[in-house]
Amino acid sequence: MLVKHMPRDSAVSRELDGDGAEWTVSDYLLAAAVDHLAAANWMFASVNTDEDSEPPEAPVPVPRPGDEAVGAEPDAVSVGGAGSGSPDRAELMRFFM
Repeated sequence: MLVKHMPRDSAVSRELDGDGAEWTVSDYLLAAAVDHLAAANWMFASVNTDEDSEPPEAPVPVPRPGDEAVGAEPDAVSVGGAGSGSPDRAELMRFFM
């Protein structure tokens, strides 16, 4: 029972929860807000670039505790069409127009 109520920064909490013990709900919400803002900016830039130019680079999400591969490339919003799971420039234009 005593271990259950240990402070967030205790060695026991860090051992049980890993890096997630240091993150609060506010930290997770802030990371989500940053990711959503980056995706919205990417969508805006994708729609407002010339068709002849290269599409803007996709945003990279903020790393969170518990990500499987530390130091590996996180899953970014990929620029692609059918089958990639994310919209291409034409699909974004249709959505926003």
